[in-house]
Amino acid sequence: MQTKPRPSRRRTYALLASAAGLAAAAALASALPADAHSGKGHGHQPGRYQDVQLLSFNDLHGNLEPPSGSSGRVTELQSDGTTKTVDAGGVEYLATHLREARKGHPYSVTAAGGDMVGASPLISGLFHDEPTIEALNKLDLDVTTVGNHEFDEGARELARLQNGGCHPTDGCYTDQKFEGADFPYLAANVLDEKTNKPILKPYWVWKKKDVRIGFIGVTLEGTPNIVSADGVKGLVFKDEVETINKYARELQRQGVQSIVALVHEGGFPSSSSYNYDCDSPGAGDGISGPIVDIAKNVTPAVDALVTGHTHTAYVCTIDDPAGHPRMVTSAASFGRLYTDTTLTYDRRTGDIARTAVQSANRVVTRDVAKAPDLTQLISKWNTLAAPIGNRAIGYISADVNNTGTESPMGDLIADAQFAYGKELDPETDLALMNPGGVRAGLTYAAKGAEGDGVVTYAEGFTVQPFANTVNLQDFTGAQLIQVLKEQVSGSNAAAPKILQPSKNLTYTLDLTKSGADRVVTDSIRLNGAAVDPAATYRVATNSFLAGGGDGFTTLGLGTNDLVGTDDLSALAQYLTANSSATSPLAPPAANRITIVQ
Repeated sequence: MQTKPRPSRRRTYALLASAAGLAAAAALASALPADAHSGKGHGHQPGRYQDVQLLSFNDLHGNLEPPSGSSGRVTELQSDGTTKTVDAGGVEYLATHLREARKGHPYSVTAAGGDMVGASPLISGLFHDEPTIEALNKLDLDVTTVGNHEFDEGARELARLQNGGCHPTDGCYTDQKFEGADFPYLAANVLDEKTNKPILKPYWVWKKKDVRIGFIGVTLEGTPNIVSADGVKGLVFKDEVETINKYARELQRQGVQSIVALVHEGGFPSSSSYNYDCDSPGAGDGISGPIVDIAKNVTPAVDALVTGHTHTAYVCTIDDPAGHPRMVTSAASFGRLYTDTTLTYDRRTGDIARTAVQSANRVVTRDVAKAPDLTQLISKWNTLAAPIGNRAIGYISADVNNTGTESPMGDLIADAQFAYGKELDPETDLALMNPGGVRAGLTYAAKGAEGDGVVTYAEGFTVQPFANTVNLQDFTGAQLIQVLKEQVSGSNAAAPKILQPSKNLTYTLDLTKSGADRVVTDSIRLNGAAVDPAATYRVATNSFLAGGGDGFTTLGLGTNDLVGTDDLSALAQYLTANSSATSPLAPPAANRITIVQ
């Protein structure tokens, strides 16, 4: 029940904006009346046009405290073409930035693109994400769609986050009853299979005086492929475009002409810089990925799309089915950015004057004052988490990064699961770890009072927050080879998911080739020897992969299953056994996969 963005079954596109189209949009915008961005008319009457500020963010994943390492930085494009990194994130700073942004904007609405919870650090995850819901209430979030991670603990737990109440097994954490979200969670395309009705509200209408804007919320149709089976039991996930178009018609029948879609699905911009001009014309510019196909097919009645899931940052225009440019945005992840969009509402038509829409991603910098109410909230939950979170589980000599096709952190987890598998069954031959399950790296610098190089349970929890089990299964050598091929073929062909291997498995990945051929079969070695297609191999994975998750259907075909402890315990045991204060663990070299580009 973890993932980085999945490759979609949809075709991917490279979207190239035409200079002529942008020029036409600019000309149309300039043709608006002079009061189009003021909201004022003559005398004291409101003008025809009213600016509405839409603030949005996505994929917070319970990151209340500033994320560490690369997870807490964004890349900024400079005017001379170079880039620099900026430290970003933390809800104490996000609150300050949002509150400052709202000043002078009486018409302001704040929306989110899903995955507010799930895969969360210890301070939130330990308490079933109640702290994050409380933080979002303080941030004055108005509405969000569900993402795939909202289903990590199933629909009943999602309903509790919406409506409040104590956890059914863990009870109440404080003397105050959990009140639930002050804002609606939308789930237009998530149906109860018995009633065929959405499990939560499909849409919500924001109203301020005579201005009305409808919000429709959907998550990616492929959610069942990337969430544990228990999390989506009894649910049906419908097509995003068909669902949005259906409810846009319903909103219009109610007289709501201004509509924003909150879509937990995203794209891949050509640059990783948050302030990249997505509409710059030229070869290799623009955006690709599933959101392009969605945006091209969602009804023109929808005026803007706030998206997420891919953890990337973009502000793009993608033509709607009528050929008109429409704003599509995403604010990366972990609260490092928010998007500031101006929607110009036309009182005469009740619709958004789309040619006047302006949008930009803003950095949640840490050079502003912390919001005291959020600091207090973090302190409250940290005090409750401290007895568990501050326990040392190991020692490292340097940062163990979660970057690259093969990451040192991914290798370390695979080694830990291999070692645990050998304890469980000495016949265990190797381990494989899915990259989306590695949520962060480990940083050498002390986060609190524990000292440099010390790995705490809380830091381990941030890396592996899912409570998956370590599972052992038998596969033939032919199946093992097929698993490696599935990293770059089938549903993973467009955006490969490279499994992180234990240290005894090596092979070559030739990215100059296409499809399954990118895994060079003759190069696959286990303990230095070629894999025998007819032999049986015992493989350790997590329960998510053992169920065939992330497009690895062959991993769902293993036999002789043995279910072990949770994956975080396996990592903690490995760190404790293989490191000490005087002999810390060095980061793996990440040289098990030879990459040809």
